[in-house]
Amino acid sequence: MASNGTSTAGKPITCKAAIVWTAGEPCVLQEVQVNPPQEMEVRVKILYTSICHTDLTAWKGENEMQRAYPRILGHEAAGIVESIGEGVSDMKPGDHVVPIFTGECVNCNYCKSESTNLCSKFRVNPFKSTMTGDGKTRFFAKAHDSDELVPVFHFLNTSTFAEYTVLDSACVVKINPKAPLERMCLLSCCISTGVGAAWNTANVKEGSSVAIFGLGAVGLAAAEGARLRGASKIIGVDINPDKFAKGKEMGITDFVNPKECEKPANQVIKEMTNGGVDYSFECSGNLDVLREAFVSTHDGWGITVVLGIHPSPRMLPLHPMELFDGRKITGCIFGDFKGKSQLPDFVNKCMQGEIKINFDGFITHELPFEEINQAFKLLQEGKSLRCLLHL
Repeated sequence: MASNGTSTAGKPITCKAAIVWTAGEPCVLQEVQVNPPQEMEVRVKILYTSICHTDLTAWKGENEMQRAYPRILGHEAAGIVESIGEGVSDMKPGDHVVPIFTGECVNCNYCKSESTNLCSKFRVNPFKSTMTGDGKTRFFAKAHDSDELVPVFHFLNTSTFAEYTVLDSACVVKINPKAPLERMCLLSCCISTGVGAAWNTANVKEGSSVAIFGLGAVGLAAAEGARLRGASKIIGVDINPDKFAKGKEMGITDFVNPKECEKPANQVIKEMTNGGVDYSFECSGNLDVLREAFVSTHDGWGITVVLGIHPSPRMLPLHPMELFDGRKITGCIFGDFKGKSQLPDFVNKCMQGEIKINFDGFITHELPFEEINQAFKLLQEGKSLRCLLHL
């Protein structure tokens, strides 16, 4: 164990965590034992966390193959390093950090490649539920009907719905200590994913046209990215008209509600854009919507970026011959940002005013950690973009 200079270093910590014991059942706020970090691991005190639709999907247990309970969900957060394990050299106790669900070891062929932000060892893996080093958990809690401590599974390399969590150092990014952690929390997922999809994956050009299907936090972050790139027309597509006011605030210029259209949304968009948009972003996790997003792009050069999480076993709803029309489709993880290499500079540019992202616009609610089940309800009912939980 590395020497950390903190009174809790090298010792288990007992703290509060929100544990999902059964799919779809409310989170149970209870004491959990968080063991010390092992080699190349970091224990972080979480100060802020928020709920994403990926957490909602895992909580519901929509994909049976990914179910693992009891489990601590959460992957969008910010906090302070409490202690580090042997071999960790790029962080120390007291550093301000954000967790990232798709890690970067910086040494493998993937991390050295400029063509991907995946890592051979620490890439996002929804089936993974333990630490990489030894295949064990660092969380233990008492079951409902017993005083015996049982292992509690990890989630997406992060598990931030706890006052303390243990992560692989590859999944922890040290940032400028002057950056407001309550806002930087959003870089763990929604803003990095959406803005990066517009900048890195699609490479949206000035004066171009964009359609965004699904106006949740990631979709609005994609709109924000397109706005910052100078897109001239940004069309928001959603069946919830309550989202249009917030969308306008985030740069969306036009709105389409498929429920109010007499023809398919893709035809409406083609009529609005003289043949289709240059870029579309699918942010709903619905294959029928993905189909609409794909065919709403202009033939010859249209690009569709898939951002939604798709629990359905169904395959892509398009025929290979349709690709001969020149449209392209691609997926995107974490906005194609390399977390440890690129996020610190991104944060600095936000601090310096070079990048002007409306962080505050994404946070629609703030609650104490104890009200996490209310935060889940707000998201499930479509009433919140991001509910910031204060630990």
